[in-house]
Amino acid sequence: MAAAAPTAVPVTVTPPSPSRAAWLTDLPVLLVAVVWGASYLAAKGITTTQTVVAVLVLRFGIVLPVLAAAGWRKLRALNAAQWRGAGVLGLVLSGIFLLETYGVVHTSATNAGLIISLTMIFTPLAEAAVTRVRPPRAFMGAAALSVAGVVLLTQGGGFTTPSLGDLLMLLAALARTVHVLAMARIKAVQNADALSLTTVQLAGAVAVFALLAATPGTGPAPWTVAAGFGPREWAGLVFLSVFCTLFAFFVQMWAVRRTSPSRVSLLLGTEPLWAAAAGIAIGGERLGLVGLLGGMLVLAGTTWGRRAAEQR
Repeated sequence: MAAAAPTAVPVTVTPPSPSRAAWLTDLPVLLVAVVWGASYLAAKGITTTQTVVAVLVLRFGIVLPVLAAAGWRKLRALNAAQWRGAGVLGLVLSGIFLLETYGVVHTSATNAGLIISLTMIFTPLAEAAVTRVRPPRAFMGAAALSVAGVVLLTQGGGFTTPSLGDLLMLLAALARTVHVLAMARIKAVQNADALSLTTVQLAGAVAVFALLAATPGTGPAPWTVAAGFGPREWAGLVFLSVFCTLFAFFVQMWAVRRTSPSRVSLLLGTEPLWAAAAGIAIGGERLGLVGLLGGMLVLAGTTWGRRAAEQR
C-alpha cells in the first residue's frame, strides 16, 4: 500500500544560472573527449600485433548485448532498407577500428590521437569534392597547417620515413571520413533511431571481427586472449568497453538534446589534446622539439578548420 502524499508546501526554487546549466552539460561531454583521448594509450597497453582482432571482439562483444537490450523496441522497428544501410556502415566501421588498433600498436598513443584528428579536415574537403563547392580560403589554410603539422609530428626523432602505425592512422582518418559521408548519403539511415543504428553497425563490425578471428593466421582466439589477461589488461578492456563506448555514446545522445551539436563537436574536438596529454604524462612518450611543434600545428589547424567549416 502506497504511503499518503504529504501536504504540498509552496517552495521557491531558484533555477540554475544559464552558465552553470551549460557547464553541467559540457562536463560529461568533456569527459568523453578525455576518455577517448586516453583510449589510444589503453588500447596500446592491452594489444599486440597478434591480438588486435581478439581484443576487438572482446571490446565490442561486451557492450553489444547492453546496447541491444537498451534499444530493443526501436531496433525491431527498423525496416529492411535501414538494416542494409546500417550493415554497410558497420563494414566501414570495422575497417576503421582495425586500422586504428593496428595503427596504435605500431606508433605512439600521442601520434595516433593527433593524426586521427585529421578527420576534421578530411571530411569537409571530401564533402566539397562531392558537392563541387570550393571550401573557404581559411579552411584551406587550416588544412595546409594540419598536414604540415602531421609531417613534423611523424619526424619527431629526425627526418625519417613515417612509421607503419602513422600511415595506418592516416588511413583510419580517411576511413572515418568515408563513414561520415556514407551516413550523410545513405538515405535509409538518416531518419533511423541513433541507438538502433549504432547497435546494428557495431553488430556488423563484431561479425567481421569474429570471422577474422576464426580465420587461421590472424592470432589467438578471443577466449584464449581473455584467459591470459591479468587485472591490468581487464581494467584496460573494461575502460575501452564501458567508458569509451557505452558511456561515450549515451552522453552524446543526452548532450545533443540539451545543447547545440556545434558545442558538442567543439568539446569532442579536444580529443587529440587529451591523447597527447595521456601519452606524455602517463605513457612516458616524448615528442622532441620537432614533434612538439608538429603536434601544436595539428591542434591549431584542426581547431581553425572546424571553426571555418562551421562558419561556412
